[in-house]
Amino acid sequence: MIRYDLSCKDGHRFDGWFASSAAFETQRDQGQVNCAICGSAEVDRALMSPGVAAKSNRAASGPGTARSKTPLEQLRDHVEANSDYVGLRFADEARAMHDGRSDKRAIHGEAKPEEARKLIEEGVPIAPLPFIPKRKAN
Repeated sequence: MIRYDLSCKDGHRFDGWFASSAAFETQRDQGQVNCAICGSAEVDRALMSPGVAAKSNRAASGPGTARSKTPLEQLRDHVEANSDYVGLRFADEARAMHDGRSDKRAIHGEAKPEEARKLIEEGVPIAPLPFIPKRKAN
């Protein structure tokens, strides 16, 4: 996975995760990459510095060495440990918190693209996750 700093035509900055550079370009060219702030499909990569791990942060290798989690796995763990999974009720829950009908809390879940676009248009602060949430059984 590659994380890119992105910028829309209005100068809004946000990030996105993609399988490869080619995957980003394909999705962007098909209008599938939208600004997380205004919803614009006129998005491109912004100038960013490379992320190089310090020598002391690199995982040791060899027999018996545990594999370090990737940044994406670490992000998933953080999101799942620090927010409530609301599943397909994400749009309704986010809107209710934004409108003051429900207590504000960190949530994650799933929304159809048109639901997400409407939330953005309404000013509800949301951001896409670079992974599909693990489904939790009731």
